[in-house]
Amino acid sequence: MDSSISEEQKRGLSPAQLVSGSFLLLILLGTSLLLLPIARSGPQSPEFVTALFTATSAVCLTGLNVVDTATYWSHFGQAVILILIQIGGLGIMTLATVVSFVLAGRMGVKGRLRAAAEQRGRDLGEIRTIIWGTVGFSLAIELIIALLLFFRFFFSYDYSFGPAVWQSVFHAVSAFNNAGFGLQSTNLVPFVNDAGIIMPIAFGIIVGGLGFPVLLELTARLRSGHKTLPSLTLRFTLWGTTFLLVLGTVGFGVMEWNGALKELSPGSAVMAAFFHSVSTRTAGFNSIDLSNLHSSSLLLTDFLMLLGGGSGGTAGGVKVTTAAVLVAVMVAEIRGDEQLLVGGRRIPGRTVRQAMAVFMMAFVLVVGSIMGLQILMPQFSSHQIVFETISAFATVGLTTGITPQLPDVAQIWLVALMYAGRVGPITVVAALAARNNRRMYSFPVERPFIG
Repeated sequence: MDSSISEEQKRGLSPAQLVSGSFLLLILLGTSLLLLPIARSGPQSPEFVTALFTATSAVCLTGLNVVDTATYWSHFGQAVILILIQIGGLGIMTLATVVSFVLAGRMGVKGRLRAAAEQRGRDLGEIRTIIWGTVGFSLAIELIIALLLFFRFFFSYDYSFGPAVWQSVFHAVSAFNNAGFGLQSTNLVPFVNDAGIIMPIAFGIIVGGLGFPVLLELTARLRSGHKTLPSLTLRFTLWGTTFLLVLGTVGFGVMEWNGALKELSPGSAVMAAFFHSVSTRTAGFNSIDLSNLHSSSLLLTDFLMLLGGGSGGTAGGVKVTTAAVLVAVMVAEIRGDEQLLVGGRRIPGRTVRQAMAVFMMAFVLVVGSIMGLQILMPQFSSHQIVFETISAFATVGLTTGITPQLPDVAQIWLVALMYAGRVGPITVVAALAARNNRRMYSFPVERPFIG
């Protein structure tokens, strides 16, 4: 298999290049559709940077907007955004592999490799299950959320049947894919007191953010009666997600109880704090006005956005598993362990290097972008620029309200950040380098001073 893969890579693009290139093509296609006069509700055609920014935000599941989705785009434009979100969530390489599997009745090595690069599957043999699970889970959960929202919109908000269906489907797809696009000018602020709207969307965000490999393993364990030990990916993701949800809810609730939450009832305030913790880690929905947040709340939000959610799903950020591996490295070093052992498993050095590479590349991209944007936009505060930059790279989509005011060059900068955050630092590097330079020799060992 190794020889055939090598010959394949010699003949064409690597799987990582195919994935990153396909997302780029989807963004360009979405931009072209949004540039059509029919895509805008007003008399004028959309501007190029506006269409590019919106298409990138939809494909990359971010939710940042330079215009009001509810009023600027027509139903055609909103439908284009919805389709881009769905395709971006499933992964166009996953969809292409499913189509080829259905047509040919089998799945080749090339298709599996492309899907592996997209979904970060652990083994080529698992990719078929991951692909079908991706599609099945997505459609099933989106349908459940849409039904829950439909009954609420239809019976409680006097929407007629058609608009209620549209509102429900759009928000269900946007929630499960962690996109953060909404059809209200103030996002979900009008529903801050309504658990019938907020909680189904929060459910979709959490499930979508866990990652498809985790969802499939959970399903398999339920079917087998928990006869096997859970993987480290499952444990890291579930424990990390729980910890961050509690941290965000408590931290945000304490810091904003007499601030952004003071006008709400105690129950609504707790729900708003919980929803902010849920949405912060990748979704981009907001049920309160973020421009009024305390600087400490913004800092906590920055931290949660950068960490993100689970691997192989719709979440952004550096991922919970990456952070968990780095924490495990720190603990092992403090304890003086020679090997990195977690829960009776040994984590190989290659995984540690990958985690460190992802984190450092994210750090360099974010810090470099913050410095560049501060030079371009000195009129905005550091808190605002840091928040906007991390939100774009982590494909979260939350904003303090400055996105529409950014100059075109800054918006294009954020477009590049959203693309890099969705495709992933390692995939970007692999697509540019496509390296295959295994050394047949080694150098003398030297240990530099640390700390």
